Amino acid sequence: MLSFQILDKLKTGIRSGICSNRNIGVFAPCLQKASDPIQQLFVDKIREYKQKSNNGKNLVEPTPDLEKELTTELEKVAKQYGGGPGVDMTKFPSFKFQDPVIDPITLEK
Repeated sequence: MLSFQILDKLKTGIRSGICSNRNIGVFAPCLQKASDPIQQLFVDKIREYKQKSNNGKNLVEPTPDLEKELTTELEKVAKQYGGGPGVDMTKFPSFKFQDPVIDPITLEK
């Protein structure tokens, strides 16, 4: 019971620290608008970057050289770890275990 009370107080303290006027964070759900204009610019740029990157799935404004370098590096990694053309590197490998063939022991020889 005592540990539950301590943990509850700790959670309350952390929440109040994150949502205070001084500690404005991007990930604080209780804040809609930052009080400092510099912090608001920072938050706006992060939101703009997230929107441009399609929620972090794509590169933002890639150049052809950057795309070529990315594909080259991905090919190197795939080759190093057993990938190749037609191999899905995101799939978990399947293992097949077979029982070894054991010669029977005969005592009558």
